[in-house]
Amino acid sequence: MNSVQWNDRFNIGVEIVDKAHQRLFSIVGKMMELNEDEGRRQHACQETIKYFKSYTQKHFAEEEEYMRSIDYEKYDVHKQLHDDLRDKTIPALETELEEQHYSEEAIQHFSGICLGWLTGHIMMTDRAITGLVSDRWVLNSAKEEFQALEEAVSRIMKTMMGIAPRLVSEHYGGEDFGKGIFIRQIYRSKTNERIQIFLAFEERMVLETFGEVLGRKLPRVDQTVLYAVNQVAKMLVKRVYQHCEGLGAHQLEKENVLSHEQLLKEFDKGPLYYSLLYDGEGKGYFAFSVMK
Repeated sequence: MNSVQWNDRFNIGVEIVDKAHQRLFSIVGKMMELNEDEGRRQHACQETIKYFKSYTQKHFAEEEEYMRSIDYEKYDVHKQLHDDLRDKTIPALETELEEQHYSEEAIQHFSGICLGWLTGHIMMTDRAITGLVSDRWVLNSAKEEFQALEEAVSRIMKTMMGIAPRLVSEHYGGEDFGKGIFIRQIYRSKTNERIQIFLAFEERMVLETFGEVLGRKLPRVDQTVLYAVNQVAKMLVKRVYQHCEGLGAHQLEKENVLSHEQLLKEFDKGPLYYSLLYDGEGKGYFAFSVMK
């Protein structure tokens, strides 16, 4: 993709917000064009990111002021999403850029994540401000439970896949982080309570990780790799359950592989209780989401 085109379906009906969203799309579009000039890539990227962060901060402040002015009931969780992008996602992406020396792939990754975040946030969270859609998020006040889950996923990814993941976002909303494998597992308790677990693995992480295990380069995700990923997903969730009592005792009822479009449709049904996005040491992204 060489350009980003604004679509009026992104409008929420608040002029100051809609104009800011158009500007943010324009900035990301300029970032995506930086790969065309390798000589000025790093400096131009740094300056564009500086402007993107500054404008994002200004926009968030204006949008939050508007939400307060109308006593928007989901203000707290909405502000958490803003803080999440500013304090976790963008710094993690900047670190990746530096570690990969502002390579073409790293810049594409940065701009792709930002574009995906903006699109998802506008369509499913900002449009909820004016009642165009229902908000998908739950404000979770159980900080200890959240921290236990975050630490359990990180520790188990390190043990099982040899990756020390870095938390990128506490509110992954299905944003497109590259070609991926998406798995849904449905669990049910003895009292018939249902929990859905969604796991998303970026393909390059899977190919590199399993390639290291097998001692050879894997060119593509085939059926064998899918079976292996499914097994890893089941073992990962089982171990997470052992570390997080808050998830309760549930039995696996059903599992299936989803397309990215199917994942987004499931997320739209909400609400999402936990949805964590990790960077696997530059090898790719991984997400762990819980929907009750």
